[in-house]
Amino acid sequence: MQKQECVAMLLAGGQGSRLGVLTRHLAKPAVPYGGKYRIIDFTLSNCVNSGIDTVGVLTQYQPLDLNAYIGSGQPWDLDRMNGGVHVLPPYQQMRGAQWYKGTANAVYQNIHFIERYGPEYVLVLSGDHIYKMDYGKMLAYHKSKGAACTIAMLEVPWEEASRFGLMLTDGDGNITEFEEKPKNPRSNKASMGVYVFTWEKLRQYLLEDEAKEDSSSDFGKDVIPAMHGAGERLCAYAFGGYWKDVGTIDSLWEANMDLLNPKVDINLSDPHWKIYARSPAAPPHYMAEGAQVQNSMVTEGCVVEGEVDFSILFPNVNVEAGAVVRDSILMPGVCVKSGARVQYAIVAENALVEANASVGARPEDVANKNTWGVAVVGAGITIGKGAVVAPNAMIETSVGGAAA
Repeated sequence: MQKQECVAMLLAGGQGSRLGVLTRHLAKPAVPYGGKYRIIDFTLSNCVNSGIDTVGVLTQYQPLDLNAYIGSGQPWDLDRMNGGVHVLPPYQQMRGAQWYKGTANAVYQNIHFIERYGPEYVLVLSGDHIYKMDYGKMLAYHKSKGAACTIAMLEVPWEEASRFGLMLTDGDGNITEFEEKPKNPRSNKASMGVYVFTWEKLRQYLLEDEAKEDSSSDFGKDVIPAMHGAGERLCAYAFGGYWKDVGTIDSLWEANMDLLNPKVDINLSDPHWKIYARSPAAPPHYMAEGAQVQNSMVTEGCVVEGEVDFSILFPNVNVEAGAVVRDSILMPGVCVKSGARVQYAIVAENALVEANASVGARPEDVANKNTWGVAVVGAGITIGKGAVVAPNAMIETSVGGAAA
């Protein structure tokens, strides 16, 4: 086995419970995003664009669709004889599988996989963030600092800082203190959950953490604080681009809508940093005479006869004549029948919104603003003729003509 300087370990096993019905039967990194992608496409594409071609994907919760999606890794140029992408479920023992107890334990269970490649460095990534980042530059920074661990850092607005794990640094970029979601933050330098470790150091602390019965086996809560407490050099790497944690319905909706905002710099068309995906084969989209489409992304296979505004349509979506879709995300195979209205909503794969049904509402049309939110319809669900799905609803079973 040819040695690799750096191996990436991509954490993709989280349940994503805050996404509700969207992740009831689907791992969060496999949730559709941006018309043709899955969330995990960004991290995988970042790896290959950064020259890192050995990637372990650590799966656990509802892994089947994610495993099938990754396959051999061919769409990301990760189908290689040496290295490439490897799906790594919890380790099988004689008494069955031992589930990953935490992010650090997930990497600990795969120490043998890492050591097959004899790396000097290990990159630990999350599979549920939307961003474009050159990990090669971060690795070079880590090496120049002689650090045991380097943490990617994003400066966030001060009013939002209390939502994040924060770092305090000295003038040389060394991390001096950590604050975990403090009420009164002293820093706005937030951890992105992207780490570069010197493998020799990481291996030592993973073994020590595993020996602690009371440890939650988490990088942020256990391993990195232990390294800091032992006096290891920890550095912060400043990142200035777009980054979004899509762990909630609101953040997923916002991240999709950001693609339609000319003031937000995501640029999925950058030829120098392509985001690769396993896209379905579909015919060109079709806009019927009389269709009205503006400020939207419409993907292959869509048939639009009605009105679509500020929305994202994934492949094979059908919006019939007389239907209205605004400020919404329609995932693959959704059908919106004539007379139906979908507003401020996320409609999951292969759902059907029957004629004259209403899903969601605009904020200004809701009397009690505290009850407003993005409406969500689960995969394969039917919203019956004339049915009403209220704002902020989470629909898990098909709905007849009564209000939901």
